[in-house]
Amino acid sequence: MSFFSYQTVKKALFKLDPETAHTIAGLGRRSLAYAPSMLRFMKKHYFVTNPLLSQTLFGKKFENPVGLAAGFDKNGEYITAMPTLGFGYTEIGTITPQPQDGNEKPRLFRLKEDRSIQNAMGFNNRGSDYMVQRLNKLYFFDYPVGINIGKNKLTPEDKALDDYEMLLKTFKDYGDYIVINISSPNTPGLRDLQNEKFITDLFTLAKTITDQPIFLKIAPDMEAQDAIDLCSTAVNAGAAGIIATNTTIDYSVTEHAKDFGGISGALVREKSFKLFQAIGKELYGKTILISVGGIENAEDAYRRIKAGASLVQVYSMLIYEGPKMIKEINEGLTRLLKEDGYNNITEAIGADYRDTE
Repeated sequence: MSFFSYQTVKKALFKLDPETAHTIAGLGRRSLAYAPSMLRFMKKHYFVTNPLLSQTLFGKKFENPVGLAAGFDKNGEYITAMPTLGFGYTEIGTITPQPQDGNEKPRLFRLKEDRSIQNAMGFNNRGSDYMVQRLNKLYFFDYPVGINIGKNKLTPEDKALDDYEMLLKTFKDYGDYIVINISSPNTPGLRDLQNEKFITDLFTLAKTITDQPIFLKIAPDMEAQDAIDLCSTAVNAGAAGIIATNTTIDYSVTEHAKDFGGISGALVREKSFKLFQAIGKELYGKTILISVGGIENAEDAYRRIKAGASLVQVYSMLIYEGPKMIKEINEGLTRLLKEDGYNNITEAIGADYRDTE
């Protein structure tokens, strides 16, 4: 069964400016919130429910392990509709304390030859007050929602902690987990916060504000040992888990890249996996790990799971593959788990490391 040919729709969308196409796609998702019968109908078609995929993390049930990465739903406008694409959870944001327009346009580019995306958005969002209003208006959603937060562009580095403190206090009673984003390449100086002192100060402060699970999202361009040390510092300071990775600024991965912004999609797949694997070898079993970066099929997702990921996230590859992708990943994961004799996804998480013991 298919509601439409996504490849046909994609041809039309790809004739538009990428940011315009993104807005149109988002409006389509947002309209579903006003059509409950269509919400149920589409969820029944795309959402895979199978006991093999279900797990409980930090007291919340995840029906399947595939989530939408931050960046698509910057203002929390599509939360109700995301399960209609098959997602087991979603992550909204990145949200900053004050509204900001982001960087100058054009700032979103398709690298079609590489099946990748390059963006220099710059945390464009309507700010924390607007997001709180959005969350208060939601009349239902029955799956986990994460809130991704970041500092404002004009906030100097020595005041960054104040921005995160304000955001933690604002969202401590909302969502199911919070993500500290200090890994976007599109806010000047943000990645400079990827240091052990700032991370220790931030997570020590966070523990005095909320008991909500807080994750650290890191960039793929760090040296493996530096990433391990930083993530270990975060976990020791109270982080509930690690999300790896954000976009890359390694423009040598393709001749089609701009010289600014971050690259996601197929081009970052191996780079992201190798760093995640290095982190997984050190931190599997000590914290919750979420893997993101170039995942487009069940085999990609399963490789991350066996390397220690409890959950995975997608975004850019959805633009190229369409809504069937999430369903196919979850159906494929079910098949792979059965083939390997697992009764539940939790038995496969970190299997690479247990097999070598």
